[in-house]
Amino acid sequence: MLPSIVAQVAAAALLPKLLPLTGLGAVTLLGWRQWQRSQKSKHLQDLPGPKRHWLLGNIPQILGAVKQKTYFKLMADWSQEYGSVFICWINKVPMLILSQPEAIERTIINGMRDGSLIRSQRSVHAWNDISGPILIGQSGEAWQWRRKAWNPEFSVVGLSSYLGMVHGACSQATETVRAAGPDIVKADPLFVELTMRVISCLMLGIPVERNAVTPEGPPLDIEKVYNAMAVMSYRFLRVATGEKSWQKYLPTQNSKDYWAARNDIESMLAPRVDLALQLRDSVEIPEGQTSELFRNCMLVKIAAKEPRYGKKDLIAEAIELLIAGTDTTAHTLSYAMAELALHPEVGAKARAVVDAAWEKHGELGQEALKELNYIRAVVKETLRLYSVASGSTPLETVQETEVEGIRLPAGSRIFWSMIAAGRDSETYDDPNTFRPERWLKEGNGKGSPSLPVVQFGSGFHRCL
Repeated sequence: MLPSIVAQVAAAALLPKLLPLTGLGAVTLLGWRQWQRSQKSKHLQDLPGPKRHWLLGNIPQILGAVKQKTYFKLMADWSQEYGSVFICWINKVPMLILSQPEAIERTIINGMRDGSLIRSQRSVHAWNDISGPILIGQSGEAWQWRRKAWNPEFSVVGLSSYLGMVHGACSQATETVRAAGPDIVKADPLFVELTMRVISCLMLGIPVERNAVTPEGPPLDIEKVYNAMAVMSYRFLRVATGEKSWQKYLPTQNSKDYWAARNDIESMLAPRVDLALQLRDSVEIPEGQTSELFRNCMLVKIAAKEPRYGKKDLIAEAIELLIAGTDTTAHTLSYAMAELALHPEVGAKARAVVDAAWEKHGELGQEALKELNYIRAVVKETLRLYSVASGSTPLETVQETEVEGIRLPAGSRIFWSMIAAGRDSETYDDPNTFRPERWLKEGNGKGSPSLPVVQFGSGFHRCL
């Protein structure tokens, strides 16, 4: 007993001396690891790039741009100032920025194919942290089964059954403009409503008509749901650029806004997801509680074909598709409309192509759509000049890798500026001019040349 007591007393006496030594050892180890990392990336410090903080790198500028909602503009401005290949820093970690379309495509395809590059784990975590695991945030088998469930729904055949609904939604938007008479109708809110109503009808079976009553759950409140999506998108950008996931539990205004937004959007989705799962499980549902439109929507089809989807997963996927599909589509329509107004000869040609297809087929069905190559060229040209997407999820190196002649150590990140890429003078002649014909073969107006389209990424994770 006595030796044990003596040993405990001795240990207690040594503890105050050991704690500082342990802390010093931990600091020394962390410092040594930081030094090792900095040595591996030392050769990158002389490459072009914005000025950086000695410890934080370019995080202050990036977070400031995220707060001001000018992150993609910042990447474009830096690309213009420092060239199509430059380096910025996330703390001590180098991030290579590309803005030459073929270099972006080559890097994504080759790196993902040979395994030297993977999708940025920080961005993947940010996607999955919006409200739950989603397709774009998965890899391997978890990505494969989700992709196999959703891809057929977005094929030409899968979407063709919804063309009548899309026509109805567009007619409703046209009537809004006509009813305004001489008053100004703002394009973006008009197209945001149009896009949200189409997506909500395809995915959730909510009628596109503004005053329609739906038995499955609350009607689509455009303003409330759109504002909720904006809050959740802003949080995604913050997490993707450095904010910790656990910060959403702090008593801050950002956290309060996030939870309120999540509640607003989930209160619309949850009753419909519950019904979709009940239909899958053959639960008896009272007559009149589900409409034919709902029973044929994507949510019900996906739930029926993929038993691995549960309530949380389907809500998360629905939020993802609303966020990913709304602004990208609505803003592209706004920019296209502006360019057609500025270039009346292009607008007249586009209208003539649509009128000819309509007269030939009596509708804008699947066969008529095949003849709208000029309209596809207008959309591609709009996306080139006004990229509304960031491309694929950023990548990171899993081993020392060479990208565009630059040796990157393991753990480096790779991103791109789609705005700068779309205006790259080496790829596109007269890049600041709106000219849809650049996407068409000369003479017959069919097909398109091999100009790169990278606004939604490249490789097998293109868009998703």
